[in-house]
Amino acid sequence: MGMSAGGGGEAALNNEINVTPMIDVLLVLLIIFMMVVPMSRKAIDVQLPDPNPAPAPPGSVNQQIVLEVMPGGTFLVNKENVPKERLGERLKEIFEPRPDKLIFIKGDAKVTFQDVIFGMDMARGAGIKVIGITPKDPAAP
Repeated sequence: MGMSAGGGGEAALNNEINVTPMIDVLLVLLIIFMMVVPMSRKAIDVQLPDPNPAPAPPGSVNQQIVLEVMPGGTFLVNKENVPKERLGERLKEIFEPRPDKLIFIKGDAKVTFQDVIFGMDMARGAGIKVIGITPKDPAAP
């Protein structure tokens, strides 16, 4: 607290709060937050698909592998029913001879995230490098 004493005795006493140290502290905190906030941002690298893909030439064979996670713990690899216990083994069989290690995972609306993550873990265990997530089907309820 600052005090100023005038020449008139007790009647001239004036008590004021010295705000200069508080302003200094606030400015230091402002500078710290301005430096910390940009460094604390976290990002995930995402590869977005081309919004205007070129149409596939007629007669071309689709080489994409799609793993569908269905309710009840069932998995479909390109519409082929694969039991949960044999999923990792089947994915290894498919991807061993392939040079591109890319799979798309499609989860049903009724499955839990645990089943989808299990499918992703099995894909990583089979040596798949890139896992893509298919967009939500607009026709599905």
